[in-house]
Amino acid sequence: MIRALRDTDAELGLAFDGDGDRLGVVTKDGEIIFPDRQLMLFAEDVLTRVPGGEIIFDVKCTRNLAPWIRERGGRPTMWNTGHALVKAKLKETGAPLAGEMSGHMFFKERWYGFDDGLYAGARLLEILSARSDANAALKALPDAVSTPELNLKMAEGEPFALVARLREAARFDGADEIVTIDGVRVEYPDGFGLARPSNTTPVVVLRFEADDEAALARIQAAFRAAIDGVWPGLTLPF
Repeated sequence: MIRALRDTDAELGLAFDGDGDRLGVVTKDGEIIFPDRQLMLFAEDVLTRVPGGEIIFDVKCTRNLAPWIRERGGRPTMWNTGHALVKAKLKETGAPLAGEMSGHMFFKERWYGFDDGLYAGARLLEILSARSDANAALKALPDAVSTPELNLKMAEGEPFALVARLREAARFDGADEIVTIDGVRVEYPDGFGLARPSNTTPVVVLRFEADDEAALARIQAAFRAAIDGVWPGLTLPF
């Protein structure tokens, strides 16, 4: 897709997974707009019609998302990762919008509350059609230095045991907050680190984000020490 955008006069790339319920976005100059940044645009749009609306997102999403939602009069809610869990939370709260880092977008406002990648793509085109420069609008969304999802492979049942030990025994000096709704997400003034057990495979999913490379390295080092302190000898993917 990046090559097609480079070699043609196309302005935007939309990608869908095999069953069509997830959206991927690529800018004209080849930048991938990950779903947590897509959600910023969707939230901004929805909140113009649902003032004060609740916007739900999963624990893997960027720390830039919650302040973005608040600045536009919305109420951010961090929730568990998982298609069924997010959809259930949407139904429970009556929120107009929810999204996951994996690319699932759940529109309740002007839609039915389930994830449909084609519909999300249409909503994105609607938003960008009102902007003078779609590429610039996407690239202007707040960004940070981050890792992709990193998977620590373990034996069946061990990921839950490891994360439980982190919750109980690990210490993260300098952290502002430790969120434990789904794994352990440690919030720092300049970034976050996450370790959560996958719901589907025997891995611990790790993700890190920070304001700069030095902060990212420091947060990863803190997680490396914490994991080694509760489960020595693991070969970590970072």
